Amino acid sequence: MRYGILAFDDVEVLDACGPFEVFSVAARLLGREPAPTELTVTLVSAHPGRSSVVARGGLVLGTHASLEDAPDLDLLLVPGGVTDAVERDARVIEWIAARAATPTIASVCTGAFLLAEAGILTDQRVTTHWEDQAALARRFPRLDVVDGPRWIRQGEVYTSAGISAGIDLALHLVDRIEGGLGARVARQMDYDWRA
Repeated sequence: MRYGILAFDDVEVLDACGPFEVFSVAARLLGREPAPTELTVTLVSAHPGRSSVVARGGLVLGTHASLEDAPDLDLLLVPGGVTDAVERDARVIEWIAARAATPTIASVCTGAFLLAEAGILTDQRVTTHWEDQAALARRFPRLDVVDGPRWIRQGEVYTSAGISAGIDLALHLVDRIEGGLGARVARQMDYDWRA
């Protein structure tokens, strides 16, 4: 299984790194089983020629691949943060749109704006950070933007509320690999999972 997380300048640290931690812990736990399941996690840089991004607060994150050489993915997670510049980057939006057939697509927080710009979100029930819900509904009026759930599933497209909600969503996503894996990962992370 190949999981990918889009990374860009001003990405919210926990939006990207929280799910990355969940996926990487899941990969370690799966690798310990008698018949190991391989799970790889790739951070994909949205910036050509750069193998790192500068997240909010100045944290520099190294990436594994660029848009041009990213592997085919079984799951694409698009985190949020300050997304204004990346929303206007046609190359990034086209790359996301081209992954519409990816078996599972998810967003954390304002990553929903990127999925909407790419046409992945059109008229679904969705959520995002509470502070950005009104803007998402105003800009994409066909979306049913709701407050309250930590995450929402519509087919194989998931959206989550803000920041830490991405960890809850990521735990759900790894639980789909193997029932009980989400709880095992949460225990390993010493995290109180809000399933």
